[in-house]
Amino acid sequence: MGNILTVDDSPSIRQMIKVTLAPAGHNVIEAGDGAQGLEKAKSGKLDLVITDLNMPVMNGLELIRALRALPALVGLPIVFLTTESNDAVKLEAKKAGATGWITKPFKQEQLLSVVSKLVRS
Repeated sequence: MGNILTVDDSPSIRQMIKVTLAPAGHNVIEAGDGAQGLEKAKSGKLDLVITDLNMPVMNGLELIRALRALPALVGLPIVFLTTESNDAVKLEAKKAGATGWITKPFKQEQLLSVVSKLVRS
C-alpha cells in the first residue's frame, strides 16, 4: 500500500492515525512538527501527507507551501487534519496546495476512505 507521512504535534493523534492505517497495509511515518515533516518528506518516497494546522516550529500551512515548492513532490496529495473548521482557513489551505480536509475528531472509516481515494496501490 502507501507510505503515509503524518505530521501532528499530538502523539495521541499520530498514534490514532497509525492504528487506523497500518492494519490496512500502509506504512505510517510520523513527525511532531512541520519542520520534522519537511525533512522526512525530503528523505523518502511518499504517497500521501496528513498534516495538522496548528503546530510549533512550522505550522501546517507553512509545511504545505514548503512541500509544494519541491519539484520532487509535485502531485503529492496533502490532507489537512485539524480541529479548525473556519472557511477562510480552508480556503487558505486550498490556495497553499492542500488536496483535502478532515476535521478532528475524525472517524476511522472517514480517514480510510480519504486515504484509499488518494493513495494508488
